[in-house]
This record gives sequence, structure tokens and C-alpha cells, in this order.
Amino acid sequence: MESQQVATQSPDTSAPRATSESAVRAQAAKQTPHERLLSMGMRPVGRASEFSDEIHALMARTPLFSGLDIDETRKLGAFMYVYEAPAGITLITEGETGDFMMLLMTGMIDVLRRNRYNYPSRIAVAHAGHALGEMSMFDGEPRFASCVTLEYSRIAVLTRDALMLVLTDEPKLGNKILLKLVQLLSDRLRQTSAKLVSYLEAAREA
Repeated sequence: MESQQVATQSPDTSAPRATSESAVRAQAAKQTPHERLLSMGMRPVGRASEFSDEIHALMARTPLFSGLDIDETRKLGAFMYVYEAPAGITLITEGETGDFMMLLMTGMIDVLRRNRYNYPSRIAVAHAGHALGEMSMFDGEPRFASCVTLEYSRIAVLTRDALMLVLTDEPKLGNKILLKLVQLLSDRLRQTSAKLVSYLEAAREA
């Protein structure tokens, strides 16, 4: 009787599915950023140094790279690669480990974060000159949000490994970028602290 009851139970497929998802993530983690970007359907265009003038103008509007002169931009561009992506490509996925950052050269990118209902919610739209994924590239923590191309876009990519090479081969430039990052982190921490204080004060008054 017990054997008949066991035979009629529906199979539990949750474990194989979870195993499959874990295997996919593990396989993706073994790929280099370049391999992952190619697998997404992106087309490599060349080194960023070939677009020095354009990138220099964009970096002037990007807090992380503002202050770099044209020679420093060319040096950094030798460590970066440019890709083109059609609309609808997920360049960065929320929750994944970050090992590269992007400078948006042309196009638009939707920045999405899952809300409490686990539904992707727009938190920003990035335009030319915006840097994306820089924090996760530096600290290796999971991505805060997902980035999806809204239209045909061109991006310049700097990987963590490439940044390590910058620090080795061009230490003055590398340290300049790290100092900018520290300033960015400090500014964001101040903003977060100010918001927290305002929330606490509002809660006390309520």
C-alpha cells in the first residue's frame, strides 16, 4: 500500500532546476568578461584608445574619470575595449559578481532593480557619459542593479584585471583613478547618512 502511494506522487523537479541554474552561473563565472560580453551578442569594435577624443569628452562628465587629461585618457584607453550592443541586451545582471565596468558612449541603458515583489523596477536611465558597474568592479560585491540596452549602444569596458595592469604599468594614472573612487565612496556615504538621519528624525516626529 505504501509503495503504491509513493509511486503516485508527482516527482520533485525543484532540485534539478536549482542544480541547472547553479551550473549555468558556475559556467558563467569561469568565463572572462570578454567571453561573457560576446556570448550576450555584443560586437567588439577595438581598443578605446582608437576613440580617445570622444571618450575624453565623455569622461569629463563622469565623476570617476573627470580630471584626466587627453594623454591620460589615451593611456587608459589602451586597457579598455569598445563594444556595440543591440537593444534588449542585459549587460549587467543584479546579484551577479561584478568584474568589469562600462562607460556608455552612445545609446541609452535601462537601470533596473527588483522591488519587494521581485519585479524589475526602473531606477534610472543612463545616457552617454554615464559610468555603470564601477563599484562592483572595485569591491567584487554582487551587482546592485541590472543594466539593459534600450537602443543600439556603444560602450567602453574596463575590467578589474585591466585595472590591475593600469596600477602596475601606469601607477600614477591608476592611483589617480583610485583616489577618485575614494572620493565617490565618501560622497555616497555622506548622502546615505544624510538620508538615514532624515528618516530617523521623521520617525521620531511621527
